[in-house]
Amino acid sequence: MYIHFIAIGGSAMHNLALALYLKGDTITGSDDEIFEPSKSRLAERGLLPEVFGWFPEKITSDLDAVVLGMHAKADNPELLKAQELGLKIYSYPEFLYEQSKSKTRVVIGGSHGKTTITSMILHVMHYHDKDVDYMVGAQLEGFDIMVKLTEHNDFMVLEGDEYLSSPIDRRPKFHLYKPNIALLSGIAWDHINVFPTYENYVDQFKIFVDCIVRGGSITYNEEDLEVKRVVEASENTVRKLPYQTPVYTVENGQTFLETPEGPLPIEVFGAHNLNNLAGAKWICQHMGIDQDDFYEAISTFKGASKRLEKIAESKSSVAYKDFAHSPSKVEATTKAVKAQYPQRVLLACLELHTYSSLNAEFLKEYKGALDAADTAVVFYSPHAIEIKKLESVSEQQIAEAFQREDLIIYTNPTTFKEFLFAQDFNNKTLLMMSSGNYGGLDLEEVKVLLK
Repeated sequence: MYIHFIAIGGSAMHNLALALYLKGDTITGSDDEIFEPSKSRLAERGLLPEVFGWFPEKITSDLDAVVLGMHAKADNPELLKAQELGLKIYSYPEFLYEQSKSKTRVVIGGSHGKTTITSMILHVMHYHDKDVDYMVGAQLEGFDIMVKLTEHNDFMVLEGDEYLSSPIDRRPKFHLYKPNIALLSGIAWDHINVFPTYENYVDQFKIFVDCIVRGGSITYNEEDLEVKRVVEASENTVRKLPYQTPVYTVENGQTFLETPEGPLPIEVFGAHNLNNLAGAKWICQHMGIDQDDFYEAISTFKGASKRLEKIAESKSSVAYKDFAHSPSKVEATTKAVKAQYPQRVLLACLELHTYSSLNAEFLKEYKGALDAADTAVVFYSPHAIEIKKLESVSEQQIAEAFQREDLIIYTNPTTFKEFLFAQDFNNKTLLMMSSGNYGGLDLEEVKVLLK
């Protein structure tokens, strides 16, 4: 096929473009800006646009399909030209569904945990040389490209994101995959800019469960009461299979999972990750991996990129970075790190960076999210609020939202960096939680602090 990507530089989009290129398709693309690592990865395969911008002349009747990225706008000149020519225009999830219609589709959904669970499943499959097609939103050790499409594989494993599909398709991505095997890990209000009420957000998960192919299955986290309610209330004729956090212990910073063969040392930690592991185990068993083989493989899983990723360690200190930004993720991650190193002082630094987290109305959802930290710091950039065209948020509003009297708040990147670099890290754990970079902080410099 001859396929053109509008907004080829996105994290998901460039991975799909590379996967199709490797499959033998002819790929072109455009974007108004492309950052690393997408830029280098596209250039390596000769797919990086020579000039950034939108060029309607790239859109011709020779194209078999156009894939439209979320970064593009509805009035994008290339999109308008494609519509004028009557070309087939796909959103990212639509195209993935088209490529996997004849396969058994395994879709992992949930407000939190879906990237980790999907990564765990792929790690286990890779460990046991089980070839599957897939799409996951994080870089995983042992994998070059995070999308794989073939003609011959039986399974397609998909991370089921609830965000919108494209500028002209306002349906959540995971509504389009029509899973045969599904998992739902948790429901906690997010994406307030798209789903303005909690009820509206929960409705998207109800639709997801109802989208499962008749005769399929939903594996669900019964410890999440909203998940339990949504799944058990669904009238879809599918098997409903609950899971819960397995028994585990922590000794001297090492987590042991209880198995029929005795305690198993594992690399990941925290109740939320053990809960994710339980879900991944059941999905792997649906895909033909028995329990013993799952345990053997999962003991070597070190985590997905940016998910509780250890960035530095010394004899008396350790530092982690995590993508956590929504209230439930922040709370779970902070608790996990404190439980792993209970005798050390935990310094947790959270950057409020997303549309939801910088929304004055949504802020109250963060109440108690940093309570497990001994020292809690929140950083946010008033400039980021201006760029996102949101109402201004005051330090007082943030302090009231978290309801922690000793909360430290920074709005200046330089001042925040000075605070961080003035810390004594002896017998201390550092946790950096953000989907941004704290106004330009170089984590390589942070690593030096712990040596």
